[in-house]
Parts: sequence; C-alpha cells; structure tokens
Amino acid sequence: MKYIWHLSRILLGLVFIFSGFVKGIDPMGSAYKFIDYFHAWGMDSWTGLALPLGILLSVAEFTIGLALVANVFIRVFSWLSLAFMGFFTVVTLFVALNNPVSDCGCFGDALKLTNWQTFYKNILLSVLALLVALYSRKFGPESIRLIATIMAGATIFVFAYLIDYSFNHLPIIDFRPYKIGVNIPDAMMMPADAQQDEYANVFVYENLKTGKSKEFTEENYPWQDTLKWKYVSMESKLIRAGYEPPIHNFTIETFDGEDIKDFFLYDDAFTFILVSANLNEADWAATERIRLLSRFAQDHGMHFIGLTASSLDEAAGFAVENDFPFEFFNTDEITLKTMIRSNPGLILLKKGTIMDKWHFKDIPSTEEFEHQLIYFKQLGIE
Repeated sequence: MKYIWHLSRILLGLVFIFSGFVKGIDPMGSAYKFIDYFHAWGMDSWTGLALPLGILLSVAEFTIGLALVANVFIRVFSWLSLAFMGFFTVVTLFVALNNPVSDCGCFGDALKLTNWQTFYKNILLSVLALLVALYSRKFGPESIRLIATIMAGATIFVFAYLIDYSFNHLPIIDFRPYKIGVNIPDAMMMPADAQQDEYANVFVYENLKTGKSKEFTEENYPWQDTLKWKYVSMESKLIRAGYEPPIHNFTIETFDGEDIKDFFLYDDAFTFILVSANLNEADWAATERIRLLSRFAQDHGMHFIGLTASSLDEAAGFAVENDFPFEFFNTDEITLKTMIRSNPGLILLKKGTIMDKWHFKDIPSTEEFEHQLIYFKQLGIE
C-alpha cells in the first residue's frame, strides 16, 4: 500500500504542477478563460478579477503539486488537493452538463479536453487525492524535510518570476497555433483525408393526443402515422466534429468586408502586423517606436498594417491622431487575442511564416531591427 500511496502522490502532484505551469506562463490566456466563464454565467462585473484569479489559480496548483511531489507538508497539502479536486469536480460536472464553454482551459492551450473528458479526468484525480489524503499521516514524513522544503520554496520563487516575465513580455513557451515558425497558410489547410463533420437529421413531431413534441431520427420518425403524430420541424445536428485546422478563422477584412489576407500571406516582402484587439484598452507606450518602425518598413519595401476588432472608422481616426503611416484592417477579437498576448503586439511575417513576435514593451527600434535583418540574411532569409 505504501508504494501505491507514493505513486498516487507523485502522479497527482505532476498533474497539478503541469496544470499550474501552463496556466502560469500564459497569465493573459488564463484571464481570458475566466472572462469566458464570467460572461457565460452572467457575471460580467467580475471580469476585472480575471487576471488575479488566473494567476492565483496557477500558483495554487503549482504549489500543491510541488508539495505533493517533494513530499513536504504532505498532511496539509494532501487535504488541500482533495478539497481542490472536490470543488472542481463539481464545477466541471456543471460545465459538462450545461456546456457554457467548449474547453475548460484546465491545461491552458497546451492540452485541449472536452468538458466531459475534463470531468472524467477530475473523477480519477479525486480518487488519487482521497487516497493520498487518507494515508498521509501513515506514510508521510514525521518531520519537516528541510532541504526538500528549501528547494520547493526556491522553485516556487522561480515560477513566480516566470509568471511575471510572461505577463510583462510574452509567454516563455507558446502553445498557440500562431507561435514563431508557423506558416499560417499551411496551418489553415484541410488535409485531403481529414475527417469531416457528421450530421444527423432530427425530426420533431407533435403527439396529437397529448400535444407534446418529441424528437425522432431518420430510422424511427413516424411519417406514416398521421393519426397520432403531426410533423413540426426538421433540423440537422452535429453528432461528431471532424478535423479542424489549427488556424481556421484568420481574416484580414477591409472596410467593405473584403478578405485580403492572401496579399500579405503570400507576398515575398516582410510584413509587420500591429495587433490590437481593442484600441481603447491598449497601452500605447511604444507609439514612437511603432511610428518609426512603420516608416522604416515602408521605406525599405516592406508592408506594415494594423489589425483590430475596433471599428475601422475609429481605427482610421486613431492612425491619423498618432501619425501612423499605415492602415488598420479588421480581424476577429478572439483571433487577435490568440495571435499575441499583448495589446498592442507586433508580429513579423515572411511569406506567411511567423518570423518573430514582440510585446509592446519589446518592440524593436529601427537599429535593432536592422541587426535582425542581418541575422535573417545570414540564414538565407531576405
């Protein structure tokens, strides 16, 4: 039993560490997921707490997991893990039944699970947590393990630094489809042998005796029994989702609604994309660098455009007000937030491939970018 206890402790701890880590290195992603839940549950006034709650959740998970793996303060943290799993098992059951969001976000963007998969996963982890908690007094260390405690504390300190860095710059590991090195056109392609969405026709008939409606499939709908049933409607329901490309909703739309993304994705010249999901909520501390870099790009035969979910009338006025010599286009807000965790943020493309990304605090000067061009040239990229 002792070996089972230790194995359960380590497995449970590793899951907690992984879950906390992938959330912690993408604090804005965690905040967006909380906002999704708040909107779905009619708690819009809570959105201001999304970021601190996301960070708190990641730190709590990472700390619990580290304590379990290091076997320090095990009696306290084993019961904390059980309480944690008990609470979230109930929450994920509610989410699975009501489906307010399609992905729970329990592993950030590193691993996607359906809501029912998440619930079943939590059931299994709850069993491990119960086992660890019940036998923590019997198999846990009798005294404080000083070296293990110091090392665990130092690891948590490093993790806190990584959270801070990822928030003030960009995530140190990018799990999203728009990471550096990805070719956007390739990521949008549907393989020839890809599984397609499967739909089934659902027929609704009204019972003439009771007045109640009932759903039928193509195999059993009572189309001949006109004495008992009356046809009401028919609809197609998705019964099995097919393959979905990593990037499936990227557009660059003009004021007239024309999608011109191919012009920038297939052009040989470098293309800078300034991303701002909401112009009014952005931090424009780098305005001067953006202005100078955009002029440099245009003087050297490169493209420089802006993408926003704000209205293009507002964007045009904003560009004039800030003396930006480039045009803004529209893209879906969720897509923009997925592309880069910074508002504004800057992305560099070359023939549709993402060459680099910058947080607004790290947007390069023209001199810095000239050095980067030299590096690209050494790699054979011109």
